[in-house]
Amino acid sequence: MNAVEDTTDRIMKELRERGAPERAAREKGYLKSDLVHLGVPVPDIRRTVRPAVGTRAETLALAGALWAVTDSGTPVHEARMAAAEVLVRNVGALAAEDAAFAERLVRDSVSWVYVDVLADKVVGALVLRFPDLAGTLDRWVTDPWMWIRRTSLLALLPGVRAGAPDRERLSRYGEALIGEREFFIRKALGWVLRELSKRDPAWVRDWTEAHLGEMSGVTFREAVRRLPERDAAALTAAYRAR
Repeated sequence: MNAVEDTTDRIMKELRERGAPERAAREKGYLKSDLVHLGVPVPDIRRTVRPAVGTRAETLALAGALWAVTDSGTPVHEARMAAAEVLVRNVGALAAEDAAFAERLVRDSVSWVYVDVLADKVVGALVLRFPDLAGTLDRWVTDPWMWIRRTSLLALLPGVRAGAPDRERLSRYGEALIGEREFFIRKALGWVLRELSKRDPAWVRDWTEAHLGEMSGVTFREAVRRLPERDAAALTAAYRAR
């Protein structure tokens, strides 16, 4: 047995010991999940993987091994969360080309609970460090897989939080996706607009006003949530009067 297998076994043993059947049942229902759930809270998952941070190669190998864990052929929720957290904890050691590894995990995901961590904390962090990766997001925004399109939006969040928002891409992606019927795309667009409104409310106000006629309710509510009260009220009145 090699070091990655040893670490995977150690993490899974700890996760199983920390599991709570009642929590597992609640979480499985909340997420509408077909995966095996052990019932381990996210903080405990993070504590379990904390000692496992290693080199870039070790990080990728361990994340891949955890993602592949199954019980009787069914993936294990906590193992996939642990895989994502391993990448997050050592994202500074990853290279630009490792966005492709994160993409593979997103394409193998069927829930926001994995996608959002990978999109924001892994892909987004890589885009912030390696700006040329933004071209990958340009391709993803029209991808057939809904979770990849969501990733293209949420990967803009680290730049927003760092005070370096890519307004041009946000505007372009927003215009490409504003007509989406998928709730998780509508919500993601609103989420990024809401985050930017904390730092550049005038831009978000103007962009929202220009797109009132196309904007879904969930996107609109998120976009105006953190705007100054006067701006939010004026936009809300205009939105209702469409």
